[in-house]
Amino acid sequence: MKKHIRIGALILALTLVASLVLTGCGDKSDKGGESGTKTIQIAVPNDTTNEARALLLLEANGIIKLKEGAGITATKNDIAENPYNVEIVEAEAAQLPNILQDVDYAVINSNYALSAGLNPVADSLVIEGSSSAYANILAVKEGNEASDVVKALVAALESKAVADFIAEKYEGAVVSTIDNPGDGYDSDVDYEALKGSTISVAASPTPHAEILAVAKEILAVKDITLDIQEFNDYVVPNTVVEDGTVDANYFQHVPYLDDFNAEQGTHIVSVCAPHVEPMGLYGGKQSDLSILGK
Repeated sequence: MKKHIRIGALILALTLVASLVLTGCGDKSDKGGESGTKTIQIAVPNDTTNEARALLLLEANGIIKLKEGAGITATKNDIAENPYNVEIVEAEAAQLPNILQDVDYAVINSNYALSAGLNPVADSLVIEGSSSAYANILAVKEGNEASDVVKALVAALESKAVADFIAEKYEGAVVSTIDNPGDGYDSDVDYEALKGSTISVAASPTPHAEILAVAKEILAVKDITLDIQEFNDYVVPNTVVEDGTVDANYFQHVPYLDDFNAEQGTHIVSVCAPHVEPMGLYGGKQSDLSILGK
C-alpha cells in the first residue's frame, strides 16, 4: 500500500514539474518566441496610403525596415527587418485614438489626433516633416474644376486669413502650404452672378471644418453661403462629391484620392492643397520610446 502511495506521489510530482516547464514555454512564446523579446504592438491606419505613410514614418525612425522599393502602397507584408519584434495592428484611421490605450503605440493622422484632444506637436513621440506629398486637398468632381463656384472657394482657402488662422490656431500641428496667400478673392470670378448661391463642402470636423469656417466668412462678404457638412470617415465625403450631392470635399491627400479613384472608379480631382497635417507616433501603454531602444 505504501509502495502505491509513493508511486502516486512521484507521478504527481513529475506532473507538476512538467506543468511548470510547459507554462514557462508558454510565457516565452507570449513574449515573442525563444529570444524572450516582448512583442510591441503598433497600431496604424488600415487604408492603403495611410498605412504606407505610417510604415515609412516607422522606417525613418529606425523601428522597422521595409523591402527595397516599397513606397506609398507598402503594407505590413513589406517589412523586411523587424529588430524590435513589432506587431503591426491595422485599424480604421478614425478609431486609432480609441484603441491607443490598448496598444503600445499608434500612428495617428493629425486630424483624428486633434479631435481626440491630442496635440501632435506636444504629445507625439515622433512626428513627420511637412511633406507636400501628403498635403490635404480640396477636391471636386472632374469637369467642375474651372467653375466660378470652385474658383471662389479655392481663392478663399488660399487666402492670408486662412494661412494666418492655421498658424495661430494649430501652432505647427497643422501647417499652411500656401506660398503666396491672397486676399481671398479671384479676379476672374463673377461674384455678382454668384450672389445668393450656396457652395456645399464635405469635411472632417478637425481641422478641415474649422479652416472652412474662415473661408465661409470670406465668401459671406460676397453674399455666398458656404454649407460645411461634417463627416468622420474617409469614404462618404468622396461618394457625395462623385454623385453630385455636394460640390467639393476637404479631408484627404492626393495619394489617398488616387487610390480611391482607382478602386472605386470615381472621377474626383484636386484643385488646391491648403495645408498638411504631419502624422505622429503616440504612446499608448508606453510613455516613451525606451523599449524601442530610443
